[in-house]
Amino acid sequence: MPRRYKHCPHCATAFALRTVRDSEQMVCPECDFIFWQNPAVGVAVIVRQQDKIVLGRRARGGYQGQWCIPCGYVEYDEDVRHAAQREFLEETGLHVRVSTVYTVHSNFHAPLMQSVGIWFNGDVVGGELVAGDDLDDVGYFSLREPMPTLAFPTDVLVIDQLREELG
Repeated sequence: MPRRYKHCPHCATAFALRTVRDSEQMVCPECDFIFWQNPAVGVAVIVRQQDKIVLGRRARGGYQGQWCIPCGYVEYDEDVRHAAQREFLEETGLHVRVSTVYTVHSNFHAPLMQSVGIWFNGDVVGGELVAGDDLDDVGYFSLREPMPTLAFPTDVLVIDQLREELG
């Protein structure tokens, strides 16, 4: 596990490594704060129109130019369904009603920022399809056709599962 932090956020004392619950953790020797490096929670919404799915092209970062199911992170004190609706709107211009959880996967493709992703089913209830926030293009892609290069291995799993359901 990467150790990105060196000092306690409460008292600024240098962390020490200590075994806590059978794993090595960063612990403050002054105030006993334990820094639990847990994965972040990501959310995505699967919007389908017949055999097509909405995908967006990443505008920047290490995945620039690659495509994904529109997604983002849950903010502190934010409900996961609200986060999914907010992120989808920010990235696609579409208001969605989020329904059931489609699937959940652990994401290990970025070792410095591991996450747990929740993919929801969603229906468009308003807005206009236009790229925004972290995307520079959005569109509907047929699940029966080859996909553009996908940014995230877990999106490949989700799309494969959707394709299986199509038959």
